Amino acid sequence: RIPQQFQGPNRKTAQVVPISTVPFSSLCPGLLPLSVLESFLPPSLLSGSPALRLPDRNSASPRRSPSPSQPPMARRSAPLLRRLVSSAPPLPGHGGGARRTVTYMPRPGDGTPRPVTLIPGDGIGPLVTGAVEQVMEAMHAPVYFESYDVHGDMPAVPPAVIESIRRNKVCLKGGLATPVGGGVSSLNMQLRKELDLFASLVNCANVPGLPTRHQNVDIVVIRENTEGEYSGLEHEVVPGVVESLKFCSERIAKYAFEYAYLNYRKKVTAVHKANIMKLADGLFLESCREIAAKYPSIEYNEIIVDNCCMQLVSRPEQFDVMVTPNLYGNLVANTAAGLVGGTGVMPGGNVGQDHAIFEQGASAGNVGNDNLVEQQKANPVALLLSSAMMLRHLQFPSFADRLETAVKRVIADGKYRTKDLGGTSTTQEVTDAVIANLD
Repeated sequence: RIPQQFQGPNRKTAQVVPISTVPFSSLCPGLLPLSVLESFLPPSLLSGSPALRLPDRNSASPRRSPSPSQPPMARRSAPLLRRLVSSAPPLPGHGGGARRTVTYMPRPGDGTPRPVTLIPGDGIGPLVTGAVEQVMEAMHAPVYFESYDVHGDMPAVPPAVIESIRRNKVCLKGGLATPVGGGVSSLNMQLRKELDLFASLVNCANVPGLPTRHQNVDIVVIRENTEGEYSGLEHEVVPGVVESLKFCSERIAKYAFEYAYLNYRKKVTAVHKANIMKLADGLFLESCREIAAKYPSIEYNEIIVDNCCMQLVSRPEQFDVMVTPNLYGNLVANTAAGLVGGTGVMPGGNVGQDHAIFEQGASAGNVGNDNLVEQQKANPVALLLSSAMMLRHLQFPSFADRLETAVKRVIADGKYRTKDLGGTSTTQEVTDAVIANLD
C-alpha cells in the first residue's frame, strides 16, 4: 500500500514517486534486511543513493535487530519496491533503456482472434481486399475473415451474408457496383438499412509525402446514412415521417459530437440547405443545436451546402468535424477527398448501434474501372487505412498503429505508388512495400 502522503487527491490513484525521493521509513515501518534489498536493487543504486544510506556489510558499526513487536515487512515491501524501481526514471550515472508506454489495457479474452465478414465485391474490390488479407497475415493481426461472394447486380444481399455480419458484428467490404436505373436497388443501401448503419464516417486528411494544393487538412465527414433525399417530407405525404426524421437527425448529431469529444476534435460544423428545405433541414439543425448545447467545450457552427463547397476548395483547413444529411455528405466527402490526394487514400466506415462495415471512403467510379483491373494497378491504400480503423474499432490499437505507420512510410518514401498518386506501381508492389515496412 502506498503511504497516504504519496497518494493523489482522490486517494484511489497513486502517484509514481522516484525511489530516490521516498524515505524508507514511510515504505517499511520495520527495517528491511540488507539481503532482501541486494536481491533486486543494483549495487550502484545501493551505494549511490543518499536516500538509502545502507551500512557497509563489513562495517564495524553494530546492526540493530528489529523489535519483536514489529512484523516482518520484507515479503510485503519487496514487490512495492520493485515496482517503484522499475517505474522511476534512471538516476544520473545508472543508465536505463527506453520505456514503453501503455496504449491499451485489454480485458481478459480481448486477444482472442476475431472473425470478420469479408465482401470482396466487384471490379477492383477483390484486388484491394486481397491486399488487406496479405497484410493482416503478415502482421499476425488477431482477425480472420469469412469471405462471401456478393455482387452489385444481385437483386438482394444473400441472407447468409446478413447473418454473418450480425454474428461477427464487423465487416470489411470492397466496392459493390450500383446499377443506374432499371429499378434495381443498391446493395450498399440494403446493407445499411438492414443493419441500421446510420452513420457514415469518412476521414479526409493530408498524407505526409503526398503533395497537395492545401496543407493542414484534417476533416472528418459524418453523414446520416439511412434516409434518402427527404423530398417527400417537404409535402408531408406520409404521416409520421416528421417524427422519424427527427429521431434520425438527433442520433447522427449525437454521434458527431461524441466522435468529436472522444477524438479531441475542437469544432463541429452542420452542413444544410435549410433556406430551401425548411422542414427537413430545419429539423436537422434543431437537433444539432440541442446536442451542441450539451458539449460546451466543442465549437459549433452551421453552413449552407453551397457555401460549404466553395469554402472547402478555398480554405479547407477551417473545417474539423462536419455533420450532414445523407445527400450533402456524399458530395462533401468526395470534394474533400480531392483535396488530399483522391479517393484512393480516403478511408471510411459505416457504423450502427451493434454493427460496422468498413470500406473505402468513396469510390468515385473506380469500382468498375476495367483498366485498373486488367493492369492490376488499383490503389489499396484507402482500404488498408479502413482496415486500421477496423482494428481500432475491434480494440486492437497497436496493430492499427503498425498498419497506419507502414502505409504512411510507403507513401512518404514515394518509390511505390499507384497511377492515381503519380506512380506506376501495381497493387501487389504497394502491398509488398507495406509488408516490408511493418515494425
